[in-house]
Amino acid sequence: MDSSLTDQQQDKYRSYLHGEGEKNTNWKLGAPPNYDTVNKLFEEGRTKIWPPASLEEKVQNLVKTWEMEMFNKISFPDYKSVKLQNYTVSVNGRKPLSLEENRKLGGGYNSFMQTSLPEDLRGYNPAQETEHSSHLAFTTAFPRGFALEVIQVYSGPPSIVYKFRHWGYKEGPFKGHAPTGELVQLYGISIFEVDDEMKILKVEFFFDRGELLGGLMKGDKLTSGTDQAALSCPFLRNTG
Repeated sequence: MDSSLTDQQQDKYRSYLHGEGEKNTNWKLGAPPNYDTVNKLFEEGRTKIWPPASLEEKVQNLVKTWEMEMFNKISFPDYKSVKLQNYTVSVNGRKPLSLEENRKLGGGYNSFMQTSLPEDLRGYNPAQETEHSSHLAFTTAFPRGFALEVIQVYSGPPSIVYKFRHWGYKEGPFKGHAPTGELVQLYGISIFEVDDEMKILKVEFFFDRGELLGGLMKGDKLTSGTDQAALSCPFLRNTG
């Protein structure tokens, strides 16, 4: 971490976010995202506090860094947590995708919500969403962010297998359903294959999207257009 940065500029959990190495990075919002709000949610709601420099802490920070780059950096060469050549990501045993293929699916949340369910049963239909619309949908539902913790590491590098927990509070609308204020959480397993420099070569995720959507689709049905009004809020547009 760049020692010349102020405490306000640093992030305790993510690398490749600030500093000299990021001065030419192309950010989707024009500047590095601010994780202060979701970091607070993480620290208040986590179930594990890993010892400094432990394998668990290193894996957790690697996952947070990877997620930050995938969601916020425009240019693939700016992705420093992954080995660009031959990198792939897959969800629930589906076909491994390159960075470009993943982006064509909408990237971000949309690529993680792919499903073979019939369209009338999907609740959230990734085929009808873009990277922009999916990001707005989830950041509107979770205005304080969607926190992540690693709760167990089963094996270390080069094939890191870990269990994770994602959680947030549904304090905004989602797909026509009113806010509930309730905790929504998701558990899953992931595999990160890394090289000797801890650069990620391959990512696999396994989780039940229905557990996430079940919490998000609670709440009274809203009148048409209410979600869109929420999406126009400048604060929500800039939620990392």
